[in-house]
Amino acid sequence: MIKSTLTLLSALFILFWHNTNRETAKTGATSNSLNRVDSLPKTTTWPPELSLTKFAGSDLTPSPACLAVAPAGEVYVGVDMIGSLGKKPGQGRIVRLVDADNDGKIDQHTTFAMVDNPRGILPVGDQLFVLHTIFSKETGIATGMDLVVFDDKDHDGLADGPSRPLIEHISSPKFLQSRGTDHATNGIRMGIDGWIYIAVGDFGFHNATDRSGKKLTMLGGGIVRVRPDGTGMEVYTHGLRNIYDVAIDPYMNIFTRGNTNDGGGWNIRFSNQIQSGEYGYPVLFKHFTDEIIPALIDLGGGSGTGALFMDDSSWPDQYNHVPMMADWGRSQLFIHRVTPDAASFTQKEEEFIKLAQITDVDVDASGRVYLSAWDGAGYSGNPSKGFVARAVPKNWVYKPFPVLKKMSVKKLASLLKSGSGVARLAAQQELLTRPSEKTAPIAWKIAADKSIPLYARVAGMYTYAQAAGISGIDKLATLTSDSEMRAFALRALSDQKPMLSKVPIEPFLAGLKDPSPRVQIAAIIGLGRLGRQEAAPALLQVSVPASFTAPAIGTEGPHATPNSAIIPAHLAVRALVSLQAVDACVKAIGSANSTLALWALRYMHDPKAVNGLMAAYTPTADAALKKQLLITLSRLYKKEADYDGSWWWSTRPDTHGPYYKAITWESSPTIKDFLIKEWNQSSDKPFFADLNSRHRMEISEFGGDEPVVAKEEVKIDLDKIRNKKGQIGESSIEDVMLAMARIKGDAALGKTLFTQQGCVACHSLSKSETMKGPFMGQIGSIMNRDQIAESILKPNASISQGFATVLITAKGNKSYTGFITEESSTRVVLRDITGQVYTLKASDITSRKEMETSMMPTGLVNALSYEEFASLITFLSQQKK
Repeated sequence: MIKSTLTLLSALFILFWHNTNRETAKTGATSNSLNRVDSLPKTTTWPPELSLTKFAGSDLTPSPACLAVAPAGEVYVGVDMIGSLGKKPGQGRIVRLVDADNDGKIDQHTTFAMVDNPRGILPVGDQLFVLHTIFSKETGIATGMDLVVFDDKDHDGLADGPSRPLIEHISSPKFLQSRGTDHATNGIRMGIDGWIYIAVGDFGFHNATDRSGKKLTMLGGGIVRVRPDGTGMEVYTHGLRNIYDVAIDPYMNIFTRGNTNDGGGWNIRFSNQIQSGEYGYPVLFKHFTDEIIPALIDLGGGSGTGALFMDDSSWPDQYNHVPMMADWGRSQLFIHRVTPDAASFTQKEEEFIKLAQITDVDVDASGRVYLSAWDGAGYSGNPSKGFVARAVPKNWVYKPFPVLKKMSVKKLASLLKSGSGVARLAAQQELLTRPSEKTAPIAWKIAADKSIPLYARVAGMYTYAQAAGISGIDKLATLTSDSEMRAFALRALSDQKPMLSKVPIEPFLAGLKDPSPRVQIAAIIGLGRLGRQEAAPALLQVSVPASFTAPAIGTEGPHATPNSAIIPAHLAVRALVSLQAVDACVKAIGSANSTLALWALRYMHDPKAVNGLMAAYTPTADAALKKQLLITLSRLYKKEADYDGSWWWSTRPDTHGPYYKAITWESSPTIKDFLIKEWNQSSDKPFFADLNSRHRMEISEFGGDEPVVAKEEVKIDLDKIRNKKGQIGESSIEDVMLAMARIKGDAALGKTLFTQQGCVACHSLSKSETMKGPFMGQIGSIMNRDQIAESILKPNASISQGFATVLITAKGNKSYTGFITEESSTRVVLRDITGQVYTLKASDITSRKEMETSMMPTGLVNALSYEEFASLITFLSQQKK
């Protein structure tokens, strides 16, 4: 049974905003919170094994974009009054909430620090890591996003001073300025390996800079990681659209729920993120699916936000050891039942906790889960919307978390065996502040102990690896002889690049032949990271499965179907490219390893690769090999232009591939001459036309489809779009909202559209008219244009009190769907979507069910142009009777 609570307020076509007295703690102030009895929204549901209560309301945490919980239970909430599309700085903060007596109610709150657009928070010891947008103090314009760290050494809930940057410019400023943070860089989470993992949206970034001065550029979305001191920044995975957070299990398996757009649908894909993997968005994931690691499933419409891997022994077994993924669009926290499948997983999604536009989720070391809800706060934040809820198992008992700084090394080490992943990570990070000569031996003892659970051994191993550093390589290498620890030891050995020159290659070469696919991929990834050319011949021996098949031209490949068999070969290719193993790949052409070699050569824009391919073509009599050589050469004819941060592929990108901004390079003329020569001699001209189309070479002699120029995101051209019809249905909600901010609209036209679009069926404008649905005569005094627009575009996001859709069954097996306009003890008056009114005797009603969806259908304005929709909302905003 799923339990329901009381009332969800907000908009059907309108919202009746209920303003409350707000208490906002100012920076430097600490206050006691009143004990309030606040109901959760009506549509909130949760399993009966749990107890869910409201923890904080919009008076303290309006527009909560993210949250994080310290091991002892302090809750840090990122209040974002700028939202995803706003531009005005000075409206964000980190609020710290404390339940000192652990009764589920806030006793103290402070404004920990003022930051704009907080998108990720991570408490570690005396530090709080925050990812947020930076605005120029002089101009008020966004200059990028930074990962920063605050100190709170006296634990008073206030940052000790200004933050220190760890990574600067980890989102492209041009699009923060023009759009806001809707596709920017987002959540942060630390793994037991001691890295901070950063969810990067598809704005990508140009010249992000870590504390060592290292610069990194990434076109599009993926995962980046960095050490807690701000060094070692590197790309972990690539080819995602707009991820918001990551879930990391005790064994460093990473999961994410990414927002997608395939040019015609706003879907969600759930994926297992494997180090060095390429997931293909937007240029490979449709027509080059043989080259990517596919997602585990396409889940349909939604909007993925926060993520957590639940790892706490105080929770019921059925809700433990699972990735929990928040979906803002579906107002739902999901569980994914993941089952190991060779090198990856399969999954099964389950609804878990329903919460109004949930943004984030986290857990403390005592098993208290906290969830933040946007609750209809709009695209630019709202001071009266948003809350934080707390979930604990029934019969949950609070277990105090010790003050780690007062614990001995021995007692801290015992926490590495805890059933709480939060406790293990916190203990590890405290151990790493102690002298390594004390920490390393005791951590190694745990890592080597075969009698304890594997998660504890893995925690001990990563603690040892970080404490011992380069001096621990030999012992870590011995763990590769332990079948239970082999995969983890290989990863730990190759984890930190400053140590790699001292790491032996032999355990990795042996790992390639291990019967375990997980050991194999750890060895493959490690060999790519070691950077030693002598590994290339061994990597080329990784077998390529039969599933390595390119989709037919014009068809979409299986980009969201688990394919664990492809993963070792895929990663071997990534390793070979990382090694720049051109010579080894060219040498392997025509051998038993030719398929993998040619796959890797597709990405090697090196004259030696081109010359090697052409040299291999002439002597061979193998027609199939000749064809593969031509395919590879045509793929190398162009390459992706270097990304400079000046453009973005927009919300509906060109997904043809294999490049987005394709340019020729120094070997392009050589390739063209070679291909034309072969085309002249070939009787199979359609083959060359297909290559021309598939790889967009634009060689006119070959024919084929004309290339479509890659789209760039530019400022809205009002003159161009003013009279175009159907723009609303063709555009993302974010793009519509941005357009509405720029287009004034014609109120007179809007009045006509109010009737034309059927609004009059359910809404009245004058009190002299028959009252129907939500009254529109004073909507302009209640809501602004943005709020009106959002409520029309997303009628199911939140539903006005008293206007929920009701399904009534009456005697005679008759059913009626609509909203109640009048009710007494003897009768019920209901109006349906067409405006038809039904009067029913109360005694005739056999069942009555309130639905979670609005009676107002989505898409009523899809046929309108931007100008027309702007006119409609302008007309409504002027209704202030």
